[in-house]
Amino acid sequence: MHKFTIIQGGMGVGVSSYQLAKEVSKAGELGVVSGTALALTFARRLMRGEQDYVDALHSYPNQEVVKKIEKKYLDQLNIDGSYKMVEMPTLKPSLSFIELMVVSTYAEVYLAKKGHQGVVGINFLEKIQMPTLYSVYGAILAGVDYILMGAGIPVKMPLVVSKLTKHETVSLPIKVYGDTNHTEMIFDPSLLNLSHIKLNRPNFFAIISSHTLGAYLMKSDFGSPDGFIVEKHIAGGHNAPPRGNYLINELGEPIYGAKDEINLEAIKKLGLPFYLAGGYGNPNAYKQALDFGANGVQVGTIFALSDESGFEPHLKKSILKEIIESDIKVITDAKASPTGFPFKVALALDTLSEEALYQKRRRICDLGYLREPYQKENGTIGYRCPSEPVEDYVKKGGKIEDTYGRKCLCNGLVSAMGLPQKRDGKFELPLVTSGDEINLVKPLIRDLSYHAVDVLNYIKS
Repeated sequence: MHKFTIIQGGMGVGVSSYQLAKEVSKAGELGVVSGTALALTFARRLMRGEQDYVDALHSYPNQEVVKKIEKKYLDQLNIDGSYKMVEMPTLKPSLSFIELMVVSTYAEVYLAKKGHQGVVGINFLEKIQMPTLYSVYGAILAGVDYILMGAGIPVKMPLVVSKLTKHETVSLPIKVYGDTNHTEMIFDPSLLNLSHIKLNRPNFFAIISSHTLGAYLMKSDFGSPDGFIVEKHIAGGHNAPPRGNYLINELGEPIYGAKDEINLEAIKKLGLPFYLAGGYGNPNAYKQALDFGANGVQVGTIFALSDESGFEPHLKKSILKEIIESDIKVITDAKASPTGFPFKVALALDTLSEEALYQKRRRICDLGYLREPYQKENGTIGYRCPSEPVEDYVKKGGKIEDTYGRKCLCNGLVSAMGLPQKRDGKFELPLVTSGDEINLVKPLIRDLSYHAVDVLNYIKS
């Protein structure tokens, strides 16, 4: 196990960019890239001809695959400046999409690790199941040092990581609504003709919000995680819902209570390395975590607006300006995410957090990372999302009440990192996710700017 006391969190879609992870890793801490929707964002970057990603593609060990991907995506924007469609995740992806998922994750990790000796991690969401096996393999091919996973119960991941390191066939059970067949996704890496490459097994950290989940994962027949990241509900992105039946306040936020407090003493007794997350991006909390016996902290929000993060630069400066002038409110929206998990939304100007702009947006589901597989009456598998057009969702057997207040996180988060789709001459608006402590970056800001290393120096000060 490597020695570091700060893990830079894997935020949003592309907010934890390779540039951010690299700066943190060079400083001796664990830099982490986001593994969410990388096939989509990688393809769009190639369509724009972004040279760093072209270089990463060329380093991939199977040049036949490289040629296929270049032919399909490199400099291939539509005439009106919109992006070409990219295949959506399904239970049975095409070989070309499998290759894209593997290569895109490889490229992000490759770029984060390039040019230094520091350690690099990648963060995945257990809820986004269909790309997982291919994405993890791509990260391992690039030499990733740590794999982090939250937003669910990643019980089988230690075994998956071990087997993929040996190029062995792996499987994951997939949640299919109404399924009676216990559907699994199976991936045989020999499809990609890379089994001759010797790979190193990365460490696997599970992101948890209770000691009971930690104990359960440690006793799994599929092996134990190598460590835990223990996340409080004030952290950004998706949060674990409150335990049991819970109330909603007037802002649409779930109300957390005493039952949701994490028993840190019980976490410590589990005996694995653990890092505390959610509210630890300041010197006092950092010191308290270390004094308590934690190996360190995971910090996201305070890194998210640094120069190296993946937020679109103009959006980033606009948010920093709002923070300086009046603070930004962050709400834990119980309905925004199609996953059903509470989701942190920053109430930033000119984003989909504004009700009028949200209502004005035409519903469309064309990226598909949060779609739910469901079993149709004839036994075949279909896909639906509560954020898609309401009549489509209901036609597929979904409940109309599940569509209320749902936002298209896929398009909103991809727009926030500067890769918005263009529709009818207009760009998709961004949606910004953040932890509760977004306004604590205020002391770091100089001329609407600060760096990742400033964050590290501040936390350790």
